[in-house]
Amino acid sequence: MNRRTFFSLTAIAMASSLAACNTASTPTEASNKRREIDSAVDAALSKLYSSTPGAQAQGAKARAILVFPSVIAAGLVVGGEYGEGALRAGGSSVGYYKTSTASFGLQIGAQSKAVFLMFMTDDALNKFRTSDKGWTAGVDGSVAVAKTGANGALDTATTNSPIVGYVLTNTGLMANLSFEGTKVSKLDI
Repeated sequence: MNRRTFFSLTAIAMASSLAACNTASTPTEASNKRREIDSAVDAALSKLYSSTPGAQAQGAKARAILVFPSVIAAGLVVGGEYGEGALRAGGSSVGYYKTSTASFGLQIGAQSKAVFLMFMTDDALNKFRTSDKGWTAGVDGSVAVAKTGANGALDTATTNSPIVGYVLTNTGLMANLSFEGTKVSKLDI
């Protein structure tokens, strides 16, 4: 087994271990977990809408919004990301999901970010919701990263895409990133 494969498998194992720790075992725990996620999703959406001009109007046009309020990324050569969130349609949660990404390369440190995927078309949303073995950005659907122009307004070239992605950190909206390889699966709660 070559080193790259070994490190990739290690990162995937690390993300899987985090996911296994977060499964609810009783109906009460599952209900509490859903309430916890919903509360965090509400806060993340409020932050996005108040800090990013045009995001609320974009969200109002979306068929559904997948929100991961806290995606933790950590790495030391081998990296991984993990977060839990909810799919919102019509203002309420219609499903709960987890996201994970493994990476390999020059990296060190950790960060937390909020990730938003706005499904702008019924076709894009249906492909996401009917994916049996999970959904992977760049494979099952292309995600356009929302960008703001010099005037602070959202770039219409990206906001007219079938899936528009936003990433928000404590310092604001992130640019120049990719959702490629981000895996999203149903959360068992």
